[in-house]
Amino acid sequence: MANKTDKNSYTILFAIVMVVIVGSLLAGFASGLKPRIKANEKFEKQQNILYAMGINNNEGTGDVAFISTDNVAEVFNKYITKQLVVQGDQATENDLAYLIDIKKESTKAKSDDYQRRLPLFIGQKDGSELYIMPVRGKGLWDAIWGFVAVDKEMIVQGVYFDHKGETPGLGAEIKQRYFMDDFVGEQLLEKGAFQGIKVAKGNNDPKNLIKDDYEVDALAGATITGDGVSVMLKKDLAMYVPYLKTLNN
Repeated sequence: MANKTDKNSYTILFAIVMVVIVGSLLAGFASGLKPRIKANEKFEKQQNILYAMGINNNEGTGDVAFISTDNVAEVFNKYITKQLVVQGDQATENDLAYLIDIKKESTKAKSDDYQRRLPLFIGQKDGSELYIMPVRGKGLWDAIWGFVAVDKEMIVQGVYFDHKGETPGLGAEIKQRYFMDDFVGEQLLEKGAFQGIKVAKGNNDPKNLIKDDYEVDALAGATITGDGVSVMLKKDLAMYVPYLKTLNN
């Protein structure tokens, strides 16, 4: 007489039970980790914002070293004096502006009756006020994003870029110090008109000494990623211009 455990029905039932048990354990595990994941996401965003405004642990010329997660919240609160939600040329103070998901806001803004909310971070460094804006775009393979810090004249004081899946040694170089440092000092306005910054091949300024040409030198072999950075900066930073222009009125 065959053992009942040899039947197909028993195998199927056993598999179902195991799937339910394992699934429940994984769901519980994920739920338990959710607060920590959210906290890490918050710390990472704070590190990126601080890096863009020049607050970091860099030592060597090629370093990209963030404020440690152990004290990033304290440092963030020290240097970031205000968080705003910008809509057109108006802004309201909101200490939870950092929670705004700019990807979701972009999707919502496709509806004609929705006015996009733009998070803006105001920081103080060396006696100067800086305005830090998030940007998001598309590289060669996937999303690219970052933060751009400017003064009230819309001159770039620092940037931080990152990516999800650009090619190592090529497009992935957007998060390297030598590329990001090229943006410092670049102007965004020409006689009051917004120009953006183009990542350009053959801009005749390989050392990036010219700061009023609205260009930085392109990355070798990463044309599409560079174009993505150019589009991202022009598209997203332009939305802040109406408000930033009010700072000089």
